[in-house]
Amino acid sequence: MQIIACYSNKGGVGKTATAVNLAYAFAASGRRTLLCDLDPQGASGFYFRVNPSKKLVDAQFFEDDERFIKAIRGSDYDNLDILPANMSFRDFDVFLSRMKNGQSRLKKALKAVKSDYDVVVLDCPPNISMLSENVFHAADAVVVPVIPTTLSRRTFEQLLEFFQAADLPETRIHAFFSMVQNIKSLHGETIAEMTEAHPGRFTQTTIPFASDIERMGLTRAPVLATAPGSRAGKAYQALFEEILGRTQT
Repeated sequence: MQIIACYSNKGGVGKTATAVNLAYAFAASGRRTLLCDLDPQGASGFYFRVNPSKKLVDAQFFEDDERFIKAIRGSDYDNLDILPANMSFRDFDVFLSRMKNGQSRLKKALKAVKSDYDVVVLDCPPNISMLSENVFHAADAVVVPVIPTTLSRRTFEQLLEFFQAADLPETRIHAFFSMVQNIKSLHGETIAEMTEAHPGRFTQTTIPFASDIERMGLTRAPVLATAPGSRAGKAYQALFEEILGRTQT
């Protein structure tokens, strides 16, 4: 079972849209896929029209395999299940800090579904915390959307510094430029500078700033399902194929 985390320590960069579309693409490729929403805002579950379990609360996510499995919901798409978040997930850092081997509890929890799925896609909350440390230890790949702006550049470099300080393998980080507007010279300049500064770290694929992505909140479905031939749909499919090529073993 491969674990793909969609993560950014900055909010509003297209992380959940990426998780939703990558999970859909993995499932459409025939892989049994679980999209696990770790963000208490629950946007991934919202996009797939599923309601969270009210019984998977407090530390049960990490300690109770049976409740963890019962909280998984089916979706409208073949091979794709969802573990939606609820508001109790906001306390994950508190629970993890109290647990023995707190940095590896997420990986241990996901072992409960190891035989049921080929891929788990994690939609992560935007911060560097005990939970995100769990994500970094559990994930085979960390997919990072970066808007080509000064602040996003800064937070991306903070993430790299964290990996270095924690002795985590930076090779797990696969970044891509998100919400790109070619009309903006700053975007073009930042993409060129960051690509040169971090060779091989960024995918060739960029995700455009597009209304089809914003409309996911209305359609409550991945762009790849509603508008696969659109510019955004084609970009997400290309991103999926590039991530797949980078992470296949």
